[in-house]
Amino acid sequence: MPRLTLVAGLAVLAAAWLGPLPALAPRYFSAHMTMHMAVVAIAAPLIALGVSGGRLDLTYRYPALFSPIPASLLELLVVWAWHAPALHHAARSSVTGLVLEQGAFLLSGLLVWLAAFGSESARSGIRAGAGVVALLLTSMHMTLLGALLALAPRALYTHGAAHGGRSPLDEQHLGGAIMLAVGGASYLAGGLWLSVRLLRQQHAARGGEPA
Repeated sequence: MPRLTLVAGLAVLAAAWLGPLPALAPRYFSAHMTMHMAVVAIAAPLIALGVSGGRLDLTYRYPALFSPIPASLLELLVVWAWHAPALHHAARSSVTGLVLEQGAFLLSGLLVWLAAFGSESARSGIRAGAGVVALLLTSMHMTLLGALLALAPRALYTHGAAHGGRSPLDEQHLGGAIMLAVGGASYLAGGLWLSVRLLRQQHAARGGEPA
């Protein structure tokens, strides 16, 4: 199962980066947001689950580098910075900007999900609890940013003219809805799943049924 999960995560990553989305992203904000969500909210958790407990799980070797709450704060800075108009324009108007942005999204996303789901969190109730907080915090800021984009009265990103009958503002609203539906939901689901796992571990430690 872990190997299949890892393969699925890598497949999602390949589809996001090698499929049609990079070519569509300069014109369609919704395509750019779909690529972003595919990387941090689908591929990253699948890859983290796939490597957890195995040779590629770095949380066991370097636990200090995978502290859940600092990892979540770092991802907050990365995500909000790349959605500032200047950096966002760079990511949608140049290959270099896109590579830097997508690389930052992947690394920060993997950092959060590995910190939450890695083998060290599975061993330590304190780290697992911090993982729950980190994922729920990330869900909150993803939801907030998605809502701001979906409800904004004017377009923050004015790349190109209207495409396919949709204006830049329409595209921004659609992109914000995608972030709300995928990003906020993914991190919320991860936090809830980790909470259930932690409760089961605590129950087993107190002499209940095995987790």
